[in-house]
Amino acid sequence: MSESVPQGPVAEAPWLVVVDPQVIFADPSSQWASPEFDDAMTVIERVAPAFGEHVLLTRWLPTAARSTPEGLPTSWAGYFAQWTFADRPASDPLYDLVPRARKLTDRPTIDEPTFGKWGEGLRAVVGEAPHLVLAGVSTDCCVITTALAAADAGAHVQVLTDGCAGSTAEDGAAALRIMNLFDPQIGLMDSGRLVGSGRLEADQ
Repeated sequence: MSESVPQGPVAEAPWLVVVDPQVIFADPSSQWASPEFDDAMTVIERVAPAFGEHVLLTRWLPTAARSTPEGLPTSWAGYFAQWTFADRPASDPLYDLVPRARKLTDRPTIDEPTFGKWGEGLRAVVGEAPHLVLAGVSTDCCVITTALAAADAGAHVQVLTDGCAGSTAEDGAAALRIMNLFDPQIGLMDSGRLVGSGRLEADQ
């Protein structure tokens, strides 16, 4: 699996986007807890200061429409029928940021009802062709869908490999292999190489 830096000029300083560092993915009693969550957060805490004020946090909220205006069921109806434990109000503590994440930035969270977080809310902050460094959870769901949509829209995307947490180690590794197929639009890099590359310091 190769690691790369986005090629060509990138106009703006990079943004660290920490995808969904929420209780539902961290609490061991949750059905969606990632065994890699704590390790990923340790990496995120280490690199976040290098991004200065360019740190954003996202949240997944269970607010997607279960049916169309005509009354036809959407795929989310079946999804929540399978994962009934997650079918709660958006204000439920399960959807709170973990305390470690709340310390990373004072910016409001980007909240979406979709797995992928590339949308109007994120674009309004980072612009149309930003340099994004993605971390968070889970590698094989919300991180990969964010990376693919952002790159498809023209963003320069890096995935911080050791700052991501998979639903399982195997599924997380599989998602990284898939994202690696999209080089150079999506690059993979671990935290040591990211900070050591000098790209953050040069772009600030």
